[in-house]
Amino acid sequence: MTSLEKPTEDAQQDSRAVTEAALFEAFGGVRGMVETVVPGLFFVTIFTINKDLHLSALAALAVSLVLVVVRLAMRDTVKHAFSGVFGVAFGVVFAMMTGNAKDFYLPGMLYTLGLALAYIITTLAGVPLIGLILGPVFKENLSWRTRNPGRKKAYAKASWAWGLILLAKCAILFPLYWWADTAQLGWVLIALKIPPFLLAVWLTWVFLAKAPAPIDVFAEMDAEEAAAKERETAGKHRRES
Repeated sequence: MTSLEKPTEDAQQDSRAVTEAALFEAFGGVRGMVETVVPGLFFVTIFTINKDLHLSALAALAVSLVLVVVRLAMRDTVKHAFSGVFGVAFGVVFAMMTGNAKDFYLPGMLYTLGLALAYIITTLAGVPLIGLILGPVFKENLSWRTRNPGRKKAYAKASWAWGLILLAKCAILFPLYWWADTAQLGWVLIALKIPPFLLAVWLTWVFLAKAPAPIDVFAEMDAEEAAAKERETAGKHRRES
């Protein structure tokens, strides 16, 4: 290995490490995935055993609230747990209103469909959604749109991956909503919670790990502010002398 190759490899490894950390922060990591699965797992397990919609729905809501309380007690970020509570609450309200246990899953399915379309439409519009999500995490904000074309291309590929994977998931779930019973739909939903998500995250990591490094706009602003202060100080010294 030459002296010129090593820094390049080190830079690539650093970029991959930063990308992994950013993806974990943005999507909640292993714990976030578990928190998205557990409430639905409680619902379908209890409903499979006793077919009691009210008990199943309340159990799912209760466990999602417990997850938030645990996060608060540990002084950890609660955004993923709170999103789970809202998702479960919508499902509970909808199922209670219609009296159809399958409707517990319908808001989440509609959200998945809407998210898939959002990934595709924003990519076609030139502002891929995954870039809007990860830009602040990488401290690059929207600089990738005009100043980093290689990174914009990677975000577009990742957004296409998310959109198509979620559409494929919807293509499985919506027919089951009409044809399967509540327990069957619920277990398929549980089975499809993590694998498509992991595939989309992995593809995002692949695309971004090969992309140019993000432009740290916050560091640029700090540097510009420091330079302005230096110029001001230098000008003051010249005037005094």
